[in-house]
This record gives sequence, C-alpha cells and structure tokens, in this order.
Amino acid sequence: MAIELDNSFTVPVPPEQAWDVLLDVERIAPCMPGASVTSVDGDQIEGQVKVKLGPLSLSYKGTAKFTEKDEASRTIAIEATGKETRGAGTASANVQASLKPDDAGTLVSIHTSLNVTGRPAQFGRSLLPEVSGKLIGEFASNLAALIEADSATATESEDSGDTESGHSPAATAAPAPAIKQEESLNAFKFVVVPILKRVIPVAAIGAAIAVVIRRLTRKKS
Repeated sequence: MAIELDNSFTVPVPPEQAWDVLLDVERIAPCMPGASVTSVDGDQIEGQVKVKLGPLSLSYKGTAKFTEKDEASRTIAIEATGKETRGAGTASANVQASLKPDDAGTLVSIHTSLNVTGRPAQFGRSLLPEVSGKLIGEFASNLAALIEADSATATESEDSGDTESGHSPAATAAPAPAIKQEESLNAFKFVVVPILKRVIPVAAIGAAIAVVIRRLTRKKS
C-alpha cells in the first residue's frame, strides 16, 4: 500500500542550530518512540523500529540514507527501507524535509512517500496519517525537551566557569528531565484511544436521538 504523508513540527532554536541538531541522528534517535540506531557510517544509518497495536507487535530492521543535505536551502532528503524481523512485511520511504524560520524557532515541514506491505497495511489509509501525525508530535515534544536539557547543561557550564574566574554566577539552571525512550511505538495509545474518545460521544448522541425519534413515532402511532 502506497501513501503520501505531510507533517510538520517546530524546533525551539534558530534554523542554523536546528540543522545541526537534526543531522545528529544518533543523538536524536531516542526522541522517536520505538526507534533505535545501531550504526552510522557516513550518510548511511542502520537501525530498528518497533510498533505495537494492541496484541500486534511489529519490529523492523533496515537502513536509511541521506540522499541530499543542502545547508544553503536547508533541505534534507532520505531514502529508507526496512523488513519485518518476524514476518514478510516490508516498508520503504522517501522523505523530504525543509527548515524555515518560525516565530517559535524553526518550522520543519516533511513530505513522505511511504509504501508498506504485510500486516501494517491493515492499518488502512485512514489510520496511517493519524499514526504519523501522533508520532511526529511525540518526536517534536521529546526533541524540545532534549534541546532544553542541552541548554541547561550549557548554562551550568558557563556559570561554573564564571565562578572559577571570580565572577558572580548567574542563577543555577534547574536540571532538565532526561528523555524517556519508549520501547515501541504504541499506535493503540496514539491513535485508537483518541479515535474512540471522538467516536463514543458521537455514537452516544446518535443513540439518544434514535431513542427520542422512536418514542415520538410510537406516540404518533
């Protein structure tokens, strides 16, 4: 099943800093639920992604390769392929990302051409965009926390240097919480639960209307 996906998120730093952060794949990998990097060789990355949907657990191993890194225009292109470790399913993706200045720092826009076979195709075209949107949102939140942690560490280092130089130190920054790596992307938590929260109230209202209509019909009879 082939599908086109468009997502975006913000990084709370200027584009020139966000560029360096996003290219540090090994460092930011824990920000992506279920993702891990096993090796990096130049522009080629090997890794693993785990996905869980209720009783269905999937694990992919594969490679991703930067095919474009244009710092002048701040655009990135990646080709990725993967295969289920316990199944015949495959996944491939062409990803294009662009970085632009934003009021919050940097806006990262992503277009993905995704093709999946096997069990994940059961998610359907309607669920895959929702899965990708929730996944990107979780990644952006974790990435922001990572950047804040780096900033806090840098501030503490500067304050320590000022103290040793005999200068008055600035207020000590509170340590930022460590990023908690999720063992697998729990698509059930990200997608099914929110959908149920939207569907159940609508279904309840529909049922109530049906009851009222039925009672009115009986009275007319």
